[in-house]
Amino acid sequence: MSEQSGAQWHDEPTDYAQVGKLPRTEAASANDTAPPASVIGSLNITAAAADPELLDLPWHVALEDWPAANLAALPRGISRHIVRFAHLAGSVIAIKETSEHIARHEYHMLRKLARLDVPCVEPVAVITGRSTIDGKPLNPVLVTRHLKFSMPYRALFSQMLRRDTLTRLIDAQALLLVRLHLIGFYWGDVSLSNTLFRRDAGAFAAYLVDAETGELYPDLSVGQREYDLEIARVNIAGELMDLLEGGLIEEVDPVATSELIMDSYRRLWAELTEKESFELGERWRVGARIRRLNELGFDVEEYAIKTTADGSTIQLQPKVVDAGHYQRRLLRLTGLDAQQNQARRLLNDMDSFRADNNPDLDEEISAHVWVSQIFEPIVRSIPRDLAGKLEPAEVVHEVLEHRWYMSQKQDRHIPLAEAVQSYLDTVLRHRRDEAAIMLNPDTALLKILEVENEESRYDDDEYPDSDD
Repeated sequence: MSEQSGAQWHDEPTDYAQVGKLPRTEAASANDTAPPASVIGSLNITAAAADPELLDLPWHVALEDWPAANLAALPRGISRHIVRFAHLAGSVIAIKETSEHIARHEYHMLRKLARLDVPCVEPVAVITGRSTIDGKPLNPVLVTRHLKFSMPYRALFSQMLRRDTLTRLIDAQALLLVRLHLIGFYWGDVSLSNTLFRRDAGAFAAYLVDAETGELYPDLSVGQREYDLEIARVNIAGELMDLLEGGLIEEVDPVATSELIMDSYRRLWAELTEKESFELGERWRVGARIRRLNELGFDVEEYAIKTTADGSTIQLQPKVVDAGHYQRRLLRLTGLDAQQNQARRLLNDMDSFRADNNPDLDEEISAHVWVSQIFEPIVRSIPRDLAGKLEPAEVVHEVLEHRWYMSQKQDRHIPLAEAVQSYLDTVLRHRRDEAAIMLNPDTALLKILEVENEESRYDDDEYPDSDD
């Protein structure tokens, strides 16, 4: 492939040490759309796997001047860099122009986080050696894969959302920050803008998007964690002020609301890491603590129990915890990969289905029966024109909830087919398309995001980063 294209492909190195500071090159623009072979041959591509379709994109043109034919119409959040979404082999990628050092550092950070099973976007490649047809250098780019069914927080607020919805967003952000800190990741730029959100059974799941300021350590000090938390508080307060000024949220106190992340974070951190003492006769509290951790989405793989000198009390401290308890169980039983709350809701229905129909049947066999008789029929019932509204696991969760409410209201057992039809007619048909807002976003929303993105870039030009 490299002989045909002339581009230089580099596999991801096994040495993940920081590359070091590199000089920034000034971006140039070009209006040409067809690069000669000499321009393609100047590219250097670092990727975990070679993707030949990358060579079809106009890398010889500055990102802000890319032709509309290559772009995907997705809403962008605020960024200090130029960011565009483009089509690539049936998927959508996000492309960010930045310095070589930042691009390589962020690429390797995202690779490490993915290996540690942290919710984040998937890095695709770093591309350097870009230049226009007349030889002017262009900035390197970081390419990541767009997270399907995810939205930046400003897209979520394109329609007025209630205060409790805002609280759920902040809780999702706090949970993401806890997960990052548990593995020793210092973010350094925590904000709603640097996060993508996916619906998760009525709540939200948060994914890290921007890791350019992040660093991975064996452990984080209290000072590092508290500083990350303070950054989050200040940034979220500012973002909420912008939303309030734009009339996108109801009357809230931005500062008081942003402080909710402090409370949510500390509550989660304490539940996961603090020691707990109790009397010898209260050993049931060991199981209660583990159940609380499971409900937060964490699985206790190891814990330490230590008796005091007089033997009257026991100290319990979880030692190794990991997120994804329900996700792993659902994946093991059915092969379905869902969000944490979605997995918990589906497992609850699966367990009820087993108890009502085949209580003595093997758990794995019963799970596969549930998939064939409940999950798959619901998914197959979604008309093609509604398939992009929500991801399948979220649809099944909502159908199950809709069926339960119908049963409560009508005081009778509601057949699954009746519940599905009612849900399609009264709920799903009126939902926004979240597969992409997605590839046909609201024009007013795009204009708001575009203006804010440009304003952010101009502000950043006045106070440029020292690394750039």
